[in-house]
Amino acid sequence: MRRLINLKRVEARRIYLTYFVVIAAYVICQTMSSTKMMSSSMRGMLVPICAYMVMAVSLNLVVGISGELSLGHAGFMSVGAFSGVATAILLQNLLPFAPVRLAIAMISGAVFAALAGFLIGIPVLRLKGDYLAIVTLAFGEIIKSILNNFYLGVDSAGLHFSMLSDTTRLLPGGQLIIRGPMGISRIMKIATFPAGFILVMIALAIVFNLVNSRFGRGFMAIRDDRIAAESIGLDVTKFKLTAFVMSAALAGAAGCLFSLNYSTIVANKFDFNTSILILVFVVLGGQGNMLGSIIAAAALTILPEKLREFSDYRMLLYAVILIMTMLITNNDNIKAFFQNILPGSKAKFQKEESDA
Repeated sequence: MRRLINLKRVEARRIYLTYFVVIAAYVICQTMSSTKMMSSSMRGMLVPICAYMVMAVSLNLVVGISGELSLGHAGFMSVGAFSGVATAILLQNLLPFAPVRLAIAMISGAVFAALAGFLIGIPVLRLKGDYLAIVTLAFGEIIKSILNNFYLGVDSAGLHFSMLSDTTRLLPGGQLIIRGPMGISRIMKIATFPAGFILVMIALAIVFNLVNSRFGRGFMAIRDDRIAAESIGLDVTKFKLTAFVMSAALAGAAGCLFSLNYSTIVANKFDFNTSILILVFVVLGGQGNMLGSIIAAAALTILPEKLREFSDYRMLLYAVILIMTMLITNNDNIKAFFQNILPGSKAKFQKEESDA
């Protein structure tokens, strides 16, 4: 809180506006859902929208704040999904209270995803530019391949796992949780919209505090000029690894929330296309703009469903709307128009022009 008070007025206003929009959207959606003003299909999309919002915010920490292009973010989402769901299943009899079980499962997903991010980040983050993007893409596919060939079961003797084929040899009464390419089935759906809202708020609080701290200034210094940052003694790998691990942890928690909203999950759900979709959220919403990423995540999750009535043409319309939106949001005349009608945006626009 003290850090927010000490921020410049424009920056603090942007942060408070983000919190206000998220809270207002939650209140409106919760009211519409409780009064049956929202369709069942839309109610079913609320949890995935929250998960995608967290994914967009977490990736924006790497792409927008740190200036590194990562194309394997869905891999961390899948690690969090499978580890979190497995944790929820293992605790099903020990913790009958679903909200506590959901919280522990999301923490477990975040920890395992952070560990994966740390192990991958050590060799990868010494690269930059296109090389970093290609290698993170490769690691994302490697994670998907591992989960497609991973088997995990539990019986009275404890946990058993195997690779490539099911050789767990469970005792009678045992349960095979992860079934390789079949994924995890018969999941108890315990993810809720309030839990998703809380996770979005936690993600925003973590990212905003990190960005406006010493680490955040280090991220932006490295993004703007890596050589100058190294010359003043900044450990580039350490700062990049911090952003990467934190982003992976938030992605893991989002993956757990996302998966506990469905009865079955498979590793192929978290493929290259999912990573690109999350990157589109960040680019469309604006790199470094958390509110823009949140709005883009919600809009681009709802839009394909609303266009479903157009059958075969819906993805074409989706692509056209997406391209038009990106062209409009990057138009200088439109930016100048909004700077004249929105309070505080003129100073921000002038500052961006002077920095450029």
